[in-house]
Order: sequence, then structure tokens, then C-alpha cells
Amino acid sequence: MIAEDNFKTLCNLTTSLMGLRKGSLAFKSRKSELQVPRAVASVVARMVDDTHPTIIAKEIKRDRVSVWHYEKMHQSNYRTFPKYRETFNKIYNAYTSLHNSKRTFNDMFHLRQHLREQGIQHSANPQTTIRIVSGKVSVDIKVSYKDFYNQLELCKLALRDCNYNLEIL
Repeated sequence: MIAEDNFKTLCNLTTSLMGLRKGSLAFKSRKSELQVPRAVASVVARMVDDTHPTIIAKEIKRDRVSVWHYEKMHQSNYRTFPKYRETFNKIYNAYTSLHNSKRTFNDMFHLRQHLREQGIQHSANPQTTIRIVSGKVSVDIKVSYKDFYNQLELCKLALRDCNYNLEIL
């Protein structure tokens, strides 16, 4: 859920920085001006966010093997292919600075307080759990099936300017 959003943001950043049309990383073209940014976006997603290859493959309309190949060839491409190296440095630096500009919670107290202020609360009859992880801190929100969607949307809204991951338990 969050991994998909992060990768879509990375793809949009990549196309913007490289002067490509939005969504062009998913084109079937094997031209260098699309292939290099596609590979770089995949590698950056794996390095920075540890995005699962299935999520990357779905967004760029390739198979998981291609994503593994991009990751395997990264070191060699970086060392020997100047266009790849320049593209990687540009996208990696832009994405990590964007990623690091977001707030990360250092303790559970502040995360819980922030969530409470935004109206996120436990349900009376909990049936499932939403786990929010920010940095090394995690908080579980116990919700009913009936209230699940509302609480999930509140969590996303409350944490839109933060580094976080959501897990449904």
C-alpha cells in the first residue's frame, strides 16, 4: 500500500527529472532514454525503500526477473556506463533528499500523541490491527472491520508528511 505509493512517487520524480512523459517508464520501448531511467528507478526503490520486486514490476509493466536483473547489473553499470551513473546519481540524490525531508518519529509517545490528535483511536470491538512503523518505533491501532477503512484513511492523512510504513495484521 505505502510501498506502491512511494514507488509511484519515485517514478514520477524520475520522469520529471529526465524530461520524460509521466508514465513512460511503463512503455514497452527498449530505447536507452527509457531503459536507463527505468532500471535506475527500480534500483533506487530497492536500495532506499526495500520495495518488493513484484510492486516494482507491476508499476513498470515488466516481470520480477527484470527487476532482479537491474539490481544485479547495478554495480557493473555504475562503474562502466557514464549515462547510467549520471542518471543514478541524479535520481538517487533527489529521492533521498525528498525522503529525508519527511518527519520520522523517535519515540512511541510522540507517535501515539500525533495519531490521537488526528482522531485515530482504537475501536471498541477490535477485529484487526493496523501497524504504523516510523523509524524504529511502531504503534498498533486495533480496529473493527466496520471502522477499518476510515481509520486507515485517517492514518494516511495524518502521516502524509512523515516517513512511515503501514502493515495490516
